Amino acid sequence: MSETRVAADALRRFISLVLSANGLSEESAATVARLMTTADLIGQDGHGVFRLAQYVRRLKAGGINPAPKFTLLEDYPASAVVDGDNAMGHLVMNHAAELALEKARRCGVAWVGSRNSNHAGPASLYAMKALQEDMIGLYVAVGSANHMPPWGGTDMLLSTNPIAVAIPAAERPPIVLDMATTVAAYGKVKTAVQRGEMMPEGWMIDRQGNPLLDPNKSAEGFLLPIGGPKGYGLSLVFGILAGVLNGAAFGRNVVDFNADSKTRTNTGQFILMLNIAAFTDPAEFRSSIDEVWTEMKSSARLPGVDDIRLPGERLDATRRERTTHGIPVPATLLAVLDDLADENRVARIER
Repeated sequence: MSETRVAADALRRFISLVLSANGLSEESAATVARLMTTADLIGQDGHGVFRLAQYVRRLKAGGINPAPKFTLLEDYPASAVVDGDNAMGHLVMNHAAELALEKARRCGVAWVGSRNSNHAGPASLYAMKALQEDMIGLYVAVGSANHMPPWGGTDMLLSTNPIAVAIPAAERPPIVLDMATTVAAYGKVKTAVQRGEMMPEGWMIDRQGNPLLDPNKSAEGFLLPIGGPKGYGLSLVFGILAGVLNGAAFGRNVVDFNADSKTRTNTGQFILMLNIAAFTDPAEFRSSIDEVWTEMKSSARLPGVDDIRLPGERLDATRRERTTHGIPVPATLLAVLDDLADENRVARIER
């Protein structure tokens, strides 16, 4: 499939213009645009500009509040719960992460949850904010649609419920784990549709338990959890911690934001920040993480394995490559974005 390379700054400006045209303040639009562009820079193509048209539909339909006022529902020295006032999830979680960083500076650890939020892009965006301040970040969210039943069931009661952990290193890239509790995130199913690709066996099955390979028929089946019942257990527990604990949607109350642009999703998330200085010397810790890198990379390899990778290694390489050569935008997505520009009377993306 043909694609166009777009400079990150051009993509960021375009996203900001479109969001501003749909009611976001200049500052809010710039914040969301920066986070969405970062998602594309690190290779999270299902959560970057790919989602823009969907966000605009929700803004136009009233499903997202473009001018929110955040409220602290609970506020303790090392924890808080933020009511996002149905804002774009990027704004809610950027606010929650900043609050968690502030509390962790004082308390050594901080946990901030959210309710009345929305889809916020890839989990790693918020965990990685810890890296700016010698902290470890951990983020969990209730997914924005249910795509998985409880183990052995067929009713869609659980989502991909992702987790991300970001750990700083010294000379090596940070270790960044970003994963769904399903074998594949649903965003990958949606990008497969747009790219005209089939899904590999093991992503989804139909309701008779047969492999489902055509992403256009995803409604006929469901995503599989990682590790069988273990992945189901993780999705369940993460959903309780990010959803139920915060008074956010969970189970049958989760709104499918892919199919419904009007209803408030009441998405729940949480961010945990660990101040390394509260546990050990940060410089020594970062050096130790470099040693972990060296040890893992030096392991004897199975036949046919060229290299052992650590979580975050591909992310770092992708960011470097796309910063230099631009973000690849498939022709089908570029056409959608051009239509979006025309509909909202803003300039098309600079080629």
